[in-house]
Amino acid sequence: QVQLVESGGGLVQAGGTLRLSCAASERIVRFDGMGWYRQAPGKQRELVAALTGGGTSNYADSVKGRFTISRDNAKNTGYLQMNSLKPEDTAVYYCNVRVRRNGGLYEYWGEGTQVTVSS
Repeated sequence: QVQLVESGGGLVQAGGTLRLSCAASERIVRFDGMGWYRQAPGKQRELVAALTGGGTSNYADSVKGRFTISRDNAKNTGYLQMNSLKPEDTAVYYCNVRVRRNGGLYEYWGEGTQVTVSS
């Protein structure tokens, strides 16, 4: 069972930056992909950035050009660099990792980190 722990959230003014981290409890041998999701109060959880096992990244239109998803294999950690933050980016951010193991595909979630952007 892989455990994911997010960190790096906090309170920042509009226009500021944050870098979220998603640390895995063990080395992931067969990484299939990861994503960063967010959920604002009263709204559904949405995907903001995704990274495939092949290294292709995709972004929601609302964050394109401002957010960057990445991964450091040696540190078993994924990141979400968030620049030019806006109040509408305020949400709880969750990381999701997919792992291939024993012929199956397993999906793991972190518990989330709060990001609050003040105007």
